[in-house]
Amino acid sequence: MVDHLAPTSAPLVAAPSRAADEPWGRKPRRSITRANIFLYGTLIVFAIYYLLPLYVMIVTSLKGMPEIRMGNIFSPPLEITFEPWAKAWSTACTGLNCDGLSRGFWNSVRILVPSVVLSIAVASVNGYALANWRFKGADTFFTILIFGAFIPYQVMLYPIVILLREMGLYGSLTGLVLVHTVFGMPILTLLFRNYFTSMPEELFKAARVDGAGFWGIYFKIMLPMSLPIFVVAIILQVTGIWNDFLFGVIYTRPDLYPMTVQLNNIVNSVQGVKEYNVNMAATILTGLVPLTIYFISGKLFVRGIAAGAVKG
Repeated sequence: MVDHLAPTSAPLVAAPSRAADEPWGRKPRRSITRANIFLYGTLIVFAIYYLLPLYVMIVTSLKGMPEIRMGNIFSPPLEITFEPWAKAWSTACTGLNCDGLSRGFWNSVRILVPSVVLSIAVASVNGYALANWRFKGADTFFTILIFGAFIPYQVMLYPIVILLREMGLYGSLTGLVLVHTVFGMPILTLLFRNYFTSMPEELFKAARVDGAGFWGIYFKIMLPMSLPIFVVAIILQVTGIWNDFLFGVIYTRPDLYPMTVQLNNIVNSVQGVKEYNVNMAATILTGLVPLTIYFISGKLFVRGIAAGAVKG
């Protein structure tokens, strides 16, 4: 006899309520608000304010002189020409010489590379020592460096002329490299000190317990963790040294003038026809190096500035 078993009823599952399906939390704000319109409107206005001169420079550098004389500086070029760029680089007159910016470019490179390397190397060691090694007179040394960062350059121009003359370096690239290295020391030392101070002190103490010395901790621990602040220092030094005009015109001679001095000679030339397209091309060429470095490493620049501002 077959037993007819009653089918087992499945457990009842309560239907989810409508309230459970609704999102939790505060209601999302509208993306278009008065505050956002004001914020983005302000940013757009400032962006246009800063980009408009660059746009005028670029379009003017790509025009011929007949088109420039038509007077509409905002119109794009009817016929693009790169002749002003070639002339600005190789044949524009910068005084007695008519070899363009090319000679000044290589002079600037010969000034820039050793100045950046020396100033950052010395300042990083200074900042590391001031942050982690409390030696006698550290506070006095740091105070002198900070004080030196706020002394106007113009006050020291003549004393440095005398000093370089006595050292036999006046009018040479070596003397100018020394000047840039010394003047970059205070602010770079402050940046590196603040950055190294923000690092965990336990790393330094653990390395000391393991027997690491001054240079061992610096090269094996501090340097690998300091890429952002080194990028900040490089951008600051490259921008300051490459764009320098005052030191270049005072501490070197005409055949060793950096690119900025030669740019000034091209733009302010009073002989012949004023070639605005060549002037604009020369100006853009002069600013390409710091702009390129900044755009390549901009994110690390922001990280380094933020990390170096944690502690004073």
